[in-house]
Amino acid sequence: MLEINEQQATLSANKMTSFFDKFTRIDEYMRMKKIERVENSVHALPGYEPEKDLFLDFSMHPNDMEFVIENASMTKYSQYLELTSSHCNEKNIPGRGMQWIVYEKTSNKVVGMIRFGSPVINSKPRNEFLGKPLDTKNKELMRRFNDSTIMGFTIVPAQPFGFNYLGGKLLAGICCSHYARRILNKKYDTSYCMFETTSLYGSTKASSQYDGMRPFLRYAGLTDSKFVPAMDDDTYHSLYQTFCDWNDGVHLVSNDKNSKKLKRSGMMIGITKKALKRYNPDLWERFCKTIQTATELTEQKRTYISTYGYSNVADYINLKTDTLEKRENFDRFELENIITWWKNKASKRYESLQKDGRLRNELEIWTPETTDLEIIR
Repeated sequence: MLEINEQQATLSANKMTSFFDKFTRIDEYMRMKKIERVENSVHALPGYEPEKDLFLDFSMHPNDMEFVIENASMTKYSQYLELTSSHCNEKNIPGRGMQWIVYEKTSNKVVGMIRFGSPVINSKPRNEFLGKPLDTKNKELMRRFNDSTIMGFTIVPAQPFGFNYLGGKLLAGICCSHYARRILNKKYDTSYCMFETTSLYGSTKASSQYDGMRPFLRYAGLTDSKFVPAMDDDTYHSLYQTFCDWNDGVHLVSNDKNSKKLKRSGMMIGITKKALKRYNPDLWERFCKTIQTATELTEQKRTYISTYGYSNVADYINLKTDTLEKRENFDRFELENIITWWKNKASKRYESLQKDGRLRNELEIWTPETTDLEIIR
């Protein structure tokens, strides 16, 4: 590992401390990241008006809605997602993936975006569901896991469709449907039997759009989230170039590695800590406190799991059986049944908001001119 001197370590620590000490809550950090993303977007290009495609007819009752699902290109999918999502979503997710745009059929307007991907290998709630952590050295087990489990990385309703009609529940229900499972199985020649996703926030927000979705989606517990949030682009690139110069022009982590920004940031922090502990214990102690506080900005996320109406998913993934067994409610996971379930809930929500005069009627999108939206929506 690269070793740096006291002057270099002090410079590095001061740059990182100057950035991280600006934040005391996760929503402050998320707003900064979102505004940075918006300011660097192509929204200002002539003729670029994807917001006109978003659903805006809030005189329409949920019972009158039908939906169409499009398997979209990443370019098309991202243009709607960036407008709506408060989260700075990564475009490149390793492993299997598919992105969908969901339209209301009559109006032909976008109501939400979904992105599937390969799940993370280690998840505390999933480990508890399966009874133990995955044995990554067991090739047969890992093949079964990869062919059985899919994750919802992004489930984002257009706003205020999400608020007025419980749009997040509609999209999550689609993810848990046999329609989604069959499409994914056909594309990847798999036998998916478990879907999982996480909420964006844990302790900051008392509820999630995935609550109240049983039997389709069930709460499984909180993740372990202990990592240092990413620095803003200017701070990161400036500091990383400095570290490369100190390392004779050699990257700390090669460009072909996954999550290289996260890994490089971690290495810069580790190198800085090591040098400060040797040369300046007082600054080392202050820097460690800054990094610890930054780590505490990240939250444990709520994890939710669907087993698509199968009863023995844990045993199947753990190789205790080669046959999936259906529950009595297996057919409830058909898409049309999930839509019917959603219409019932969405109707009650819509009618209540309408009665109280609380329907939202203006699009909530992120642009360089409108960066004051609620970050936690």
